[in-house]
Amino acid sequence: MTRVFLRSLSLPLAFLTFAAAARAETSDGQVAFNNACRTCHSMREGDHRLGPSLYGVVGRKAGSVKGYAFSSAMKGSGIVWDEATLDAFIANPDKVVHGNAMKPFGGIDDAKQRAEIIAYLKSISGK
Repeated sequence: MTRVFLRSLSLPLAFLTFAAAARAETSDGQVAFNNACRTCHSMREGDHRLGPSLYGVVGRKAGSVKGYAFSSAMKGSGIVWDEATLDAFIANPDKVVHGNAMKPFGGIDDAKQRAEIIAYLKSISGK
C-alpha cells in the first residue's frame, strides 16, 4: 500500500519540479533582460522608448514594428529575428547591423546571459 501511495506521488512531484524550473528560467531571463535591456526597451506591445518595444520580436522582420523610427541600417538589414540572429546581435550589434542606433550598448559576451534574454523574449512573444 505504501509503495502504491509513493508511486502516485511521483508524477505530481515531477510536474511541480518541472514547473518550478520553468519559472526559474523565465525569472532568470527577466532579470537578465531588466539588467541589460530594459533601460531602452519595453516588453509591452506598442510601448516604444529610446528603443522599440521588443514584444513579439521573435519572428519579426528587423526595423518593421509600427510607431518606431528605426535607423536606415536596421530597416535595410533584411534580418528576421530568430534565436541565432538575436544571439549574434545581442553579442555584438555592430557586427550584425553596422550603423545601428544601439549606442552605447556594445553587446553581451556571456552566452548564458544572452540565452536567458532570448528565452525571456520568446516567452513574452509566445514563440
